[in-house]
Amino acid sequence: MKNPKYVIRLKQVAELSHEERDELQAVTDKFVFRSNDYYQELINWEDPDDPIRQLIMPNLRELDDWGKLDASGEESFTKVPGLEHKYPSTALLLCSDVCAGYCRYCFRKRLFMTENEEVVKDVRPGVEYIRQHPEITNVLLTGGDPLILATVRLEEIFEQLYAIPHVRIVRIGSKLPAFNPYRILKDSKLTDLLGRYRTMGRQVYIMAHFDHPRELTEVAVEGLRAMLDAGAKVVNQNPIIRGVNDSVDTLRELWDRLSYNGIPPYYIFQCRPTLGNAPYTTPIEHNLALVEAARQKSSGLAKRVRFVMSHATGKIEVVAMTEKLIIFRYHSAAHPGDEGRVMIFERNPEAAWLEDYTELVNTHVVTNEAAAELAA
Repeated sequence: MKNPKYVIRLKQVAELSHEERDELQAVTDKFVFRSNDYYQELINWEDPDDPIRQLIMPNLRELDDWGKLDASGEESFTKVPGLEHKYPSTALLLCSDVCAGYCRYCFRKRLFMTENEEVVKDVRPGVEYIRQHPEITNVLLTGGDPLILATVRLEEIFEQLYAIPHVRIVRIGSKLPAFNPYRILKDSKLTDLLGRYRTMGRQVYIMAHFDHPRELTEVAVEGLRAMLDAGAKVVNQNPIIRGVNDSVDTLRELWDRLSYNGIPPYYIFQCRPTLGNAPYTTPIEHNLALVEAARQKSSGLAKRVRFVMSHATGKIEVVAMTEKLIIFRYHSAAHPGDEGRVMIFERNPEAAWLEDYTELVNTHVVTNEAAAELAA
């Protein structure tokens, strides 16, 4: 079983011409490049529009003056170094500042550009914050990719979190199952750890990140199965990316193949308007039409997927649209007054983010009291 060799410089990519390497150097000077030989072999180098190539190889348009580094305002929800608390029941621990590969459309590329204080090696202040907030039942380990950490380091984090009685779920956001499934298959201690805390009322979830069906290689599926067999729950979430998965047939195939292997699709995201993401973003209304058409062709489990945007004010579900209107609903809100809010705007076919909608037709919130009355 191979150990993939990491590729961190364009000169290591033999398939690129000298001219291409020179041209793309300005991109990698600004936004870091990282891949490995396993993942590079998935690219059809004879096709300049190959979707895996678009996902991992730099694009000159990343230098366009478009977007901002913290597109979702994560900094404003940082409570102690390394911890974000945006929704009452969920906290994020940024415990890694390295990924197995760097997606070109990454919404946290700011973490890999310069020295930053958002990711910390010592998670104890974050754990202490969680201990002092009993409303937190879910902790999401993210970064960076937590599964690239040494297993002994992950074990230390798990032990600290599960020593807190009100922590019931630990989630790991990871694209490592796509970038380097050998990390999972070669480390039985890792899979043992993922299943160790599977007790009544406690569970580990892997929030996997497969963007395209070709990433679901035989060895990648083996890695997913190993985590499932260990007792972890695995779901998939990914954004819609121009040139990668912005087609009905690609989404349908991705969702169905995931479902067939025991991995239900969870979220499909609108690509965040992050600096460098101009070549990867497609309009919201175009994406909603794709999602709905793919749903109609997919199996029942795949139909559960929600199309959302991770906005500064909350996770907003894109619900539906008519000939003239589009409907949004707060799936999770940063501010209690927005919880469950429905917003109806006049359509804007060019809109890529909520701020691009300016003609608000109606907004409505069903309060807790009103909901209780309706339920009665």
